[in-house]
Amino acid sequence: MENRKKIRNPFDADQNMCFGCGPKNHAGLKLTFEEDDRKLYASWEPEACFQGYINVLHGGIIATLLDEAGAWCIYIKAGTSGVTSSMTVKYLKPVYISKGRICLEAQLKKKGEKNALITAALYDGEGKLCAEAELDYFIYPEKIARDRYYYPGREAFYQTD
Repeated sequence: MENRKKIRNPFDADQNMCFGCGPKNHAGLKLTFEEDDRKLYASWEPEACFQGYINVLHGGIIATLLDEAGAWCIYIKAGTSGVTSSMTVKYLKPVYISKGRICLEAQLKKKGEKNALITAALYDGEGKLCAEAELDYFIYPEKIARDRYYYPGREAFYQTD
């Protein structure tokens, strides 16, 4: 936990209805993030409305959590925006909602001119690794990300006091 910096959501809260990070999307996950030198982190409290089987987090929600962590890793660690080209999820253990707060980690493994590779992991409330993903993102040159896709630049994600 030490040496982590809080990441702010710089997108207009009234327009950002992203299911993963939109703070005003009432049906959404409302994820927030932190980082250290290597990884991006998030934690999230699961609710029963996101279950598949009774007390088990739905697999599609697990995939969404991993994908959203990957997207924010692109913003912060790759310094641009992009879209998911492919994602392979390994579901290792059920995620029991009753075990409490879930932790996510994402790490940029490789950045090329047009794509970036990310690994992401999801831990349950007891700290057990329950799912992991390999993600390939198509990334935009920063100027295009800024001009067409509302990317505010890496500096906009940091708190200013």
